[in-house]
Amino acid sequence: MRAFIFPGQGSQVIGMGRGLADASPVARAVFEEVDEALGQKLSRLMWEGPEVELTLTANAQPAIMAVGIAALRVLEAEAGMLLADKASYVAGHSLGEYTALCAARALPLAATARLLRVRGDAMQAAVPAGEGAMAALLGLGFDDVVAIAAEACTATELVQAANDNANGQVVVSGHTPAVARAMALARTRGARHSVLLPVSAPFHCALMQPAAEAMAAALADAPLVAPVVPLIANVTAAPVHEVDAIRALLVAQVTGTVRWRESVLAMADLGVTTLVELGGKVLGPMVRRITPDMKMLTAADMAGVEALAKEL
Repeated sequence: MRAFIFPGQGSQVIGMGRGLADASPVARAVFEEVDEALGQKLSRLMWEGPEVELTLTANAQPAIMAVGIAALRVLEAEAGMLLADKASYVAGHSLGEYTALCAARALPLAATARLLRVRGDAMQAAVPAGEGAMAALLGLGFDDVVAIAAEACTATELVQAANDNANGQVVVSGHTPAVARAMALARTRGARHSVLLPVSAPFHCALMQPAAEAMAAALADAPLVAPVVPLIANVTAAPVHEVDAIRALLVAQVTGTVRWRESVLAMADLGVTTLVELGGKVLGPMVRRITPDMKMLTAADMAGVEALAKEL
């Protein structure tokens, strides 16, 4: 059994997707449709920069999604197959959940791009610049980090476990002073390392509640249908297929913990033996830390797609 998985923010890089577009009219059509949906030459920004603009949340999110879908559609054309024929589940890390739903035909491409633009803008606007931060705490278990975050909170400043990425790799998010306290506590509790992340807002914590409300409104009108294969949801680490449940989980995901470690373990428990990462190469290292025996395939460029087509 296979699951197709899709990366989240941080996988963006200047030049992303250009090789796919140059080599395949199928990929080129994906980038053109996203450009039209956003009323912006996002593809030019992806291929030429500047990097500071591509890194903006509102641009990075639809850009990463576009590369994942372009890789999938070229793969489907190259291998003459559909995702539903080769995958039992889909999953994505944070914004990658939207890519996964688009890949599983639960959302049209243009609608997915517009939803991610709303999501990026709303997440950026939710907290004034400088008031929030995120940090990776390395070498501690998830439960240990949850306890540290609770201890670092005050009546007016919060910090939460935001991303359970892999064994010993947990990210916290919240008010900047509370994140600093969590980092200091982590060092006294045996953390191997703690480092602030270069992000523009504190994602996946309660400070994102205004963004969750914006996404609830946007998703209420979104043309969402049941995916052709179930989604392993970030906030539950469990399969979901029903439209209303998916809609609610996408809203909850904005403020909730990305339970990626548990999601990978859940897929293994469901019988998945191979994960296929499309559009990046960032989830593979996490997967190897979680389940070293899981077979991992990736395709982020034309060479990778062609190799994957032969494999499948």
